[in-house]
Amino acid sequence: MIVGTEWLIEATGCDTTSLRDENAIRTILSNVIADLGLRPIGSVWHKFEGEGGVTGLIALTESHLACHTYPEHSTATFNLYCCRTRPEWDWETNLRNAIGPKK
Repeated sequence: MIVGTEWLIEATGCDTTSLRDENAIRTILSNVIADLGLRPIGSVWHKFEGEGGVTGLIALTESHLACHTYPEHSTATFNLYCCRTRPEWDWETNLRNAIGPKK
């Protein structure tokens, strides 16, 4: 029995300035939520000091959406788990426009 679907995304070669920008990361997660019709119930955000990245976790009625950025490695990771079937979100195009990953 399959009770959910999980997406694990690793974007590499990203623009390091974008990876340090909490508003840019919040916008990405907001777009995922809006585009897929998800329902947030709470969130936790942390911007690391100096040249550090951003961590965001949004609890959803469907489960969770998280992002961790690593500017020192030009990388961002995303995790979306939904206990209800959802269409694919075009991670590649949307992330390319937002944080410019090479891969």
